[in-house]
Amino acid sequence: MSENNSGTVSLRAVCKNFRRGSEEIQVLHTLDFEVQAGEFVALMGPSGSGKSTLLNLIGGLDRPSSGTVEVSGEPIDRLSDSRLAGWRARHIGFVFQFYNLMPTLSADRNIDLPLLLTPLSKAQRREHVSTALSVVGMEHRAKHYPRQLSGGEQQRIGIARAIVTDPSLLLCDEPTGDLDRKSGDDILELLSALNREQGKTIIMVTHDPHAAAKASRVIYLNKGQLSTEPEE
Repeated sequence: MSENNSGTVSLRAVCKNFRRGSEEIQVLHTLDFEVQAGEFVALMGPSGSGKSTLLNLIGGLDRPSSGTVEVSGEPIDRLSDSRLAGWRARHIGFVFQFYNLMPTLSADRNIDLPLLLTPLSKAQRREHVSTALSVVGMEHRAKHYPRQLSGGEQQRIGIARAIVTDPSLLLCDEPTGDLDRKSGDDILELLSALNREQGKTIIMVTHDPHAAAKASRVIYLNKGQLSTEPEE
């Protein structure tokens, strides 16, 4: 796999269907989508338009009904489940709206979780966690539990967990959706810095035009189709 492909995304003729009883629902329709390495792309569209489904396909959490999904030069739709899990752990960082932190673990141990899937030693993992905490400005909160952190602080820990394996691609699903404007702006600035200074490719699902304005490109998804313009 070429290093030049790191962080690229290429979907070709992707369809995704779900079954609801005897009915088959088509969520994504013969969709083509390209993201270049180092881009910051915002994905907008109404609820139920398939934005999270698209993110899950790119992150290898789901598989297309037809078509191909290639990320960082790897055709991930062809990987076995075990190989896909290993690939995802190395190459993808996920940031969620509701943080998805383990309430019984301290911040540093939450960040350490993705590293448990790697061959790193305990000392190496500790070093990676320390670096991630430093990047998001949360070294002083390493031993605090989620309940002791504000929403913005919890999201910073969530981002630290997403970047601790040094992935090339960050997939963010409404990362500011549960935050007040000030905290949301802080998170958007952090994501912008990760894109600008560390070259992370970022795809961010958002309903918020203010958040989307931070991206270098905005794509709209409606009724399973992509467009560069919002639906009238």
